[in-house]
Amino acid sequence: MGGCDELSMCILSDGEILDFLKSGKIIIEGFSDSSLTPNGYDLRVSEILLPSSGQVCRQNVAIIPPDTMFYASTIEVIKLPNDISAQLWLRTSWIRKGIMASFGKVDAGFHGSLTFTGFNVSSSSIEIPIGSKFVQIVFEKMSMRAKMNYEERSGHYQGQKGITLTPLDKKKIE
Repeated sequence: MGGCDELSMCILSDGEILDFLKSGKIIIEGFSDSSLTPNGYDLRVSEILLPSSGQVCRQNVAIIPPDTMFYASTIEVIKLPNDISAQLWLRTSWIRKGIMASFGKVDAGFHGSLTFTGFNVSSSSIEIPIGSKFVQIVFEKMSMRAKMNYEERSGHYQGQKGITLTPLDKKKIE
């Protein structure tokens, strides 16, 4: 028993992730064995931007004041094929400290680092070390290949590196 049939969507296990990495079906540039989880991979923080001050932190520790929004990008660059999408989940250790975040889906065919928004909802400053594990990516095998992948449908952030707040190809904006 096990495995997905062609009519179901399945979350990839650690063994499947390693197999897909080995075959090149999924690419994680900057891969670290210690970030692999039973059903995903922990993405690490590359940089943090505090829009209220314009301060960007790329080394050591970012200090997020109470009631403050921030942007973060990942060290890892992800490349997905046309039949794998992904979900992002904030690691519970950060939730317990008072960080909240919301994420979009990582579409089939996406390639780039990931940018996400977080918010310190606590009444104390929170330290986020650059390089720390922050978000888990959970890969999903789709029931069939996308007819048009992310790049073909919109691709506004295809190939992004670092914190990216505006689309890379404004000609594609509708």
